[in-house]
Amino acid sequence: MKIKRVLVKFSGEALAGKNGFGIDSDILRFIGTQIKELAASGVEVGIVIGGGNIIRGVSASQGGIIKRTSGDHMGMLATVINAIAMREALEHLGLDVRVQSAIKMEAICETFILGRADRHLEKGRIVIFAAGTGNPFFTTDTAATLRAVEIGADAIIKATKVNGVYDKDPKKFADAVLLNELTYDAALKDDIKVMDDTAIALAKDNKLPIIVCNMFEAGNLNKIVNGDMSMCSIVR
Repeated sequence: MKIKRVLVKFSGEALAGKNGFGIDSDILRFIGTQIKELAASGVEVGIVIGGGNIIRGVSASQGGIIKRTSGDHMGMLATVINAIAMREALEHLGLDVRVQSAIKMEAICETFILGRADRHLEKGRIVIFAAGTGNPFFTTDTAATLRAVEIGADAIIKATKVNGVYDKDPKKFADAVLLNELTYDAALKDDIKVMDDTAIALAKDNKLPIIVCNMFEAGNLNKIVNGDMSMCSIVR
């Protein structure tokens, strides 16, 4: 599979490191170097980051005081905070970066406009898509898949803390088997968690491959775009 344009999705929790909350500068620097290596290979890169290291809409609304819609808006703002942090890390490494938000906030970043995002990518700029889809009740997994489809990405890389998709939880079962390739329908099964169902269904409808890999394995992203799929899972 030849990858010329890719969207990398990783969770906000990944930025928190061992603290479990906030942004760990060392983690930010590490991810930045991996993205820089990816861009240096000539691949056009889009990024979507979750906001769970700051707040999740579902969690915020559990107490009954905050409405789910407001909670999700808070979560969207958290993704903007993470996007700005990632932009700073990448610019510190000498990369040209743009943040585009699904919610207008001109004083902080650009508003998402597909044509503009496409031109940024063509010019070799990294584009970080923030604020989810701009709508409540949709996860950042779905937002990432939507943006990947919109920009015509060849694949979406779901960067996680494990090597890919297993037949069962590798943290609980020593005999868990890495599934190098599986279908969209298999990924939609309840016992295999790749992305949320809406994201997988959208990827299936648009024949967008989903590659699941370990983001903390140095050089992994670059290996994938150069054809080495041995330590990851691909859904297609």
